[in-house]
Amino acid sequence: MAKNRVQFQKGLSLFAFQEEYGTTTQCVAALFAWRWPAGFVCPACAQSTGYVEVRTRGLLQCKHCRHQTSVTAGTIFAYTKLPLTVWFLAMYLLTQQKNGISALELKRQLGVSYPTAWSIKHKLLQTMLERDADRQLTGVIAIDDAYWGGECHGEAPGRGSPNKILHPDSIVVSDGLGCFRGIADAGPEFHWVNTMIGNVKNAMHGTYHQASPNHLPRYLAEFCYRFNRRFDLAAMLPRLGYAAVRTPPMPYRLLKLAEAHW
Repeated sequence: MAKNRVQFQKGLSLFAFQEEYGTTTQCVAALFAWRWPAGFVCPACAQSTGYVEVRTRGLLQCKHCRHQTSVTAGTIFAYTKLPLTVWFLAMYLLTQQKNGISALELKRQLGVSYPTAWSIKHKLLQTMLERDADRQLTGVIAIDDAYWGGECHGEAPGRGSPNKILHPDSIVVSDGLGCFRGIADAGPEFHWVNTMIGNVKNAMHGTYHQASPNHLPRYLAEFCYRFNRRFDLAAMLPRLGYAAVRTPPMPYRLLKLAEAHW
């Protein structure tokens, strides 16, 4: 039997990761390249006339308006007191393991406190969530449903939820359940969609054992982010970094708030 090319791909080895992102200087250079791939652009005046390094404070000063910024300012990394090498190791661990990594295991791997590990993880999950949030499903769509957690109050939960919105040009294929018949008739077998739902459940239960329903959108976004990009594991870390420098800061007080997800 031929090997599955996705499962047996090379990926990004730990050695290769350390070679490319093992120092703070390398991490700063990577963030700069992801944030300004065509060269520095001032976030205040939008000019690309260049910058001067303020070495004593690690800042970049715009030559045009003299505004000072940094590679992390205005991004998901904003205000962090942790070395960038810790953040990059967290991104590596989140992207290169099929089922992800829990905050508790991340705490052990990074050598930080549990609240710090939880904050790092959920900020990166927020990046994944926001990156895919505006990408509406289109084309041929196979749908099925699954349930997580208990009873939902205030809105119609599960199959009765009014928030199942798809692109108007989509071709929707269901398993023939009554609630789907107004969208499409039953058709092809559901091997892949059922396999994916099974993988989601296994990943959630196997990695987290118990996941707070308050933050369920982020946990599901984590699985979707990796699943949709599984064909190139080596590129997943730089793609996450590229998205992270385009994700606004997420203070801890906002990170802890529950999110609506029904």
